Amino acid sequence: MSDIIRLENVWKIYDGSTGQVIAVKDVTMSVKQGEFFAIIGPSGSGKTTTLHLIGGLDRPTQGRITVAGVDITSLRSDEELSRYRNETVGFVFQLFYLIPRLRVVENVELPLIKKGIPREVRRRMALEALRMVGLEGVECKFPNQLSGGEQQRVAIARAIVSKPKILLADEPTGNLDATNSQMVMDLFKKLNREQGITIVMVTHNLELIWNCNRVARMHSGSLVDIYTPDRYDELIASFVKKG
Repeated sequence: MSDIIRLENVWKIYDGSTGQVIAVKDVTMSVKQGEFFAIIGPSGSGKTTTLHLIGGLDRPTQGRITVAGVDITSLRSDEELSRYRNETVGFVFQLFYLIPRLRVVENVELPLIKKGIPREVRRRMALEALRMVGLEGVECKFPNQLSGGEQQRVAIARAIVSKPKILLADEPTGNLDATNSQMVMDLFKKLNREQGITIVMVTHNLELIWNCNRVARMHSGSLVDIYTPDRYDELIASFVKKG
C-alpha cells in the first residue's frame, strides 16, 4: 500500500507565557492508504497536536506534511486549508459537538451545506451516513434524546457524510463506557474495511490498540517508535512502565 499521509521532520513550536514550547519535535512518519493507525502517548506528548497538523487545524513551524498527494504545508490561506479539510478529511472528537437545536439528520448534513449540495441530495446523503453507523430511525430526534454512544455515532456519520479519504479521531471513546467504546471501534473497523477510509486515531486507552494495524508512540513531542501487532505486548509494557 502507498502512503496517504507523510510527515517529514515536522516541528510545532508555540510561544508560551514563559518562553517557547516545543509540542512536536522533528517527527517523521507515514500512514498507508487504507490503514487503521493509532497515536498514543501521555498528556503533553504531542499526539493531539500531530493530529491537528495532519488535519490542517494547525500549521507546522517547520517540516513538510503531505496528505493524499497534497503538500498541505504549501497551503497558505485559511480558505485553502478549509477546502482541504472539507474535501479530504473527516473529524471525530472526544466531545460530540452536535448542535442541540438541530435534529440528528440536520447535524449530519452540516458539512454538505458548505459544499453547496442541494437540500434533497444532502438529506439523502445524511440518511445514508446514518444507516452506515446503524442509526436508522433517529434522524428526527434531537441530540439530547440520544445516549452518549448514539451521539458519538451521529458525530461519526457527520464526519463520513462527505465521503472523506481520511478520518481523524481524537480520543473518540473518551466520554464513553467500555461497551460503547467497543461499538465505536467496531464501527471504525467496518468503515475502514468496507469503505476503505484511512483512520488515524489518538487515544490514551491501550485496550483500543488491538483494533489497529500499527501504533505510533510519542513522548515529549518526539516519535519514540512505531509498533505492529506482534509488538503490542511490548508497547503496553513499555508504556505502563514509562508513560
